[in-house]
Amino acid sequence: MTPSFAEPYIPSEQSIARSVLPEKAIELEQKSHALDCSMAAPAKLILEKHMRAVNSYCSNLIEGNNTKPWAIRRAAAGDYNADPVTKNLQLEAVAHMRAQDWLREQSIDLKTLCARDFICELHRVFYAAMPDSMLVIKNDTRKTESILVPGAFRDRAVIVGRHVPPDPNYLGAFISRFQDAYGSRREGIVPIIAAMAAHHRLVWVHPFLDGNGRVARLFTDEYLRQIGVGGARLWIMSRGLAVSHAQYKLRLHRADIPRQGDYDGRGNLSEKELIAFCVYMLDTALNQVDYITELLQFDGMIRRIKSYVLARNEDRIPRYGKLPPEASTILERAFVTGTIERRELYEMFHGRSERTIRATVQQLKAEGLLSETSSLSPLSWAIPEHAESYYLPDLTPSIRPSS
Repeated sequence: MTPSFAEPYIPSEQSIARSVLPEKAIELEQKSHALDCSMAAPAKLILEKHMRAVNSYCSNLIEGNNTKPWAIRRAAAGDYNADPVTKNLQLEAVAHMRAQDWLREQSIDLKTLCARDFICELHRVFYAAMPDSMLVIKNDTRKTESILVPGAFRDRAVIVGRHVPPDPNYLGAFISRFQDAYGSRREGIVPIIAAMAAHHRLVWVHPFLDGNGRVARLFTDEYLRQIGVGGARLWIMSRGLAVSHAQYKLRLHRADIPRQGDYDGRGNLSEKELIAFCVYMLDTALNQVDYITELLQFDGMIRRIKSYVLARNEDRIPRYGKLPPEASTILERAFVTGTIERRELYEMFHGRSERTIRATVQQLKAEGLLSETSSLSPLSWAIPEHAESYYLPDLTPSIRPSS
């Protein structure tokens, strides 16, 4: 088996032009850019940080790990469940967050992102802190076991459903061709289409014994950012893939099939099904951009902040008491501007005592509704767990994890 078995890596120009891919790619680029420009930079950073646990939850949920975002955040802070099985799942989810952080710290280009060394390092970063028990992989017959080596290509043949990925001896050649196909800069909307096609082809090659889906989703997130899709950290592709996980797995499977006749491209695999997969991925991305854009509209968010404060003052949020009258105004201002200078608070509430304002700010900080980097820094909008369902309703999809 040679790298030509995964052709076409990208649909032909003619096939793209005849499809709905161009209009969807343009729409994604425009909507994601508009979302990126709609938030104040400090509030945007807060939201991006909050989304890390949601991204981890959704990506791992697709693989059957149903560790909720609140449990992931607590584990990231060192608070693990006493049950060993639950703790291992938390470790897996935290590993996903750390891989996201690692990706943000890298200074790379598209060619490096698609290289064997980088893809292996991403896998290694993900699995490096896993306990030994999480690295034991059952073979296809379930009668024998293999040990997953973080960052190492698999050394044995595997079967994934009906798909037989490339023999391990040819993985290097396939990833080299993968880099050639997807690591070059292109003009127009083709890079966005390439990002979606690359997701399938990386899963198809299946370079690792385990973790291929998670690595592919992390890879796709970073690919979108590398090609300049603005706001790509504000919306989460994996959330849409988790919501439609049955369709996601079906589309991955359908894109595995061989070419279906002379009118189905010129590669070994079906070009029509690759296009259908890319359409599905773009639709998923657009759905998530629309969802987050609607949530972050000023009028809607201000209304939900007011609703949260009202719920607090009507004792509808357990374990949290009433909020002072100034709280709603402070939280609304923090969202709109991203940060508030402390002196602004005294100007906003002219006539109120400094002691009252300080007490209100102290309560909002203590409850995670405002954050700061120091006692003198501006105050930033924040999203504590007890406010998430009000600020960002339905952010965490409630679905049955796959088996």
